[in-house]
Amino acid sequence: ASRTGTRDRLQIFTTNYDRFIEAGAELAGLHLLDRFVGSLSPIFRSSRLDVDMHYNPPGIRGEPRYLEGVARFTKLHGSLDWINIGQNIRRIGLPLGAGSIDPYLKAPGLAGADALQLMIYPNSAKDRETAAYPYVDLFRDFAAAVCRPNSTVITYGYSFGDEHINRVIEDMLTIPSTHLVVIAYDDPLGRIMQTYKKLGRDAQITLLIGDHLGDFQTLVNNYLPKPAIDRTTFRMTELLKSRGITGQAESQEKKNDSDGGEIVV
Repeated sequence: ASRTGTRDRLQIFTTNYDRFIEAGAELAGLHLLDRFVGSLSPIFRSSRLDVDMHYNPPGIRGEPRYLEGVARFTKLHGSLDWINIGQNIRRIGLPLGAGSIDPYLKAPGLAGADALQLMIYPNSAKDRETAAYPYVDLFRDFAAAVCRPNSTVITYGYSFGDEHINRVIEDMLTIPSTHLVVIAYDDPLGRIMQTYKKLGRDAQITLLIGDHLGDFQTLVNNYLPKPAIDRTTFRMTELLKSRGITGQAESQEKKNDSDGGEIVV
């Protein structure tokens, strides 16, 4: 997300329900763009346009510039703070690490809401109409982001257990200029290698599997290229240092599971 504003926005897709990415972005001072509109009780909009963030440089009028430190963010399987109320999908003010959701469902406008209305997919209790919305819009965003020339998709902690996502990736690889990079701690169920063989596009797929390459701290410190040194990166680095985020080694290695992971475009 430290790339200059003139380049295409980084796009992050996750199958996890939690809000760790949102929390990390907030600590780093990043802006995440999604399909929700509003501040007090954000509502999901299918008609969302390609909204972005701009600013006017000091002393210059009529020449807005793209704001740096912005990424597009999509939660393909819903979220713990999304709720279906009154035929609308709203995001509620659920604090990170809250022990129970019940107290936060008593806010004005959420009368009659309960935990069964949380938008988490898949859920056999949903009927066909609910299952199609809003997930059909989210997967449309995913397909539009990856199925285009020169796209590079990086998966981390994703073991290819979702056939909807796998089909989109398979379609993407029919474009010769695209590439898939798979980073995983291990492959206990063998799904990654099965998918690799099924796709049959060795030249377009890079596998980084193992407890060494799959360890996020090791990967960032030793293998990934350093971000461009621009004003935005410098400000982000200083902000993280002031909050004591950088330099802290993770005590527990992150392992991938069958239903959670991140996808970056």
